[in-house]
Amino acid sequence: MRRAGGWWVRLCQAAVLLVAVGVGFLWFNLSATPERRPLLALMQYLPYPVYLGPAAVALGLSFYLGWFWRALSAVSLIVVLTAIMGLCVGQADEGHDRIRFMTYNAKTFYAAARPNGYYELAMEVLQHDPDVLVMQDANEMGDMKQYQPERFRAIVGDRHTYLYEQYVVASRYPIKECGPGWIPYNKRMHSFVHCVIEAHGQEVDVVTVHFVTPRQGLNATRFEGRKGLKVWGENVSNRMSQSALMVEQLRHYKPRPRIVAGDLNAPESSEVVKLLLNTGLRDVYSSAGWGYGYTHGHSLKLGISLLRIDHILVSDSIGVASAEVGGKTASEHRPVIADLLLVRQ
Repeated sequence: MRRAGGWWVRLCQAAVLLVAVGVGFLWFNLSATPERRPLLALMQYLPYPVYLGPAAVALGLSFYLGWFWRALSAVSLIVVLTAIMGLCVGQADEGHDRIRFMTYNAKTFYAAARPNGYYELAMEVLQHDPDVLVMQDANEMGDMKQYQPERFRAIVGDRHTYLYEQYVVASRYPIKECGPGWIPYNKRMHSFVHCVIEAHGQEVDVVTVHFVTPRQGLNATRFEGRKGLKVWGENVSNRMSQSALMVEQLRHYKPRPRIVAGDLNAPESSEVVKLLLNTGLRDVYSSAGWGYGYTHGHSLKLGISLLRIDHILVSDSIGVASAEVGGKTASEHRPVIADLLLVRQ
């Protein structure tokens, strides 16, 4: 390849260097506490092509330059593909007393508006066949259980069930001590659900939660610019507050193996999730999943999943044999499915 003119070389060098500095800045801040500033927190929710595109272009430009610049751009691209985009390379645990667990933001409101919406939900659950299923955004399931019991059973099968507001807990194992907990924000009531399941001779806490959506804050930032950034900051603060309240309530439960699952509306890099992880929980997809595990975004214009905001978190005493995400047809969220080992070796 002929060496290009001096101005073109300098331009390529500047582009490669700018991308490398940007990637380093982003990596550092996402690894620390991005919620300390609204703009940094916002970066966690940007579609990954925003980062991947410039890194790929920089790599292409680096071929007009020397080996140092090629290596720098290659490292930048690798950091984007791994640390920034959240690549998981997990390793399965060993153990026994296996249960299959599934969390699903089912968006039953939208399913009710589609001709085959409930059928699609039922097929998604049937495909993965979890022993324990928790659902969020499933307000319609209460009326369905009362007035359309056959349709309700088509989705949850013959599992034991507990329903409260938007939440469903359905288990092949006996459940007890079910009830709501409270994580209000801005003087608005907001709930989560806690149950105890009895599986393989053990009692296990199951908590399912749906933190406040980032949609309002993201839209405000998109359409109102700097003014909207203030709304976004309040939105982030609300999720932080909810997570902190949940951590406080978890401390009052009996010391049992624990599963916390649901739509946390935050990636694992977020302080929202880290507050829960710091109680001794770990993310199942990070532990035993392979790939990115994105669960949300496929209903947007790009048509691809972009964010991993649905999570299953488990106590360290619980093993994770496998973790995966499900299909995108039935809901705006893919479900997360994990094979758990109640006795971890």
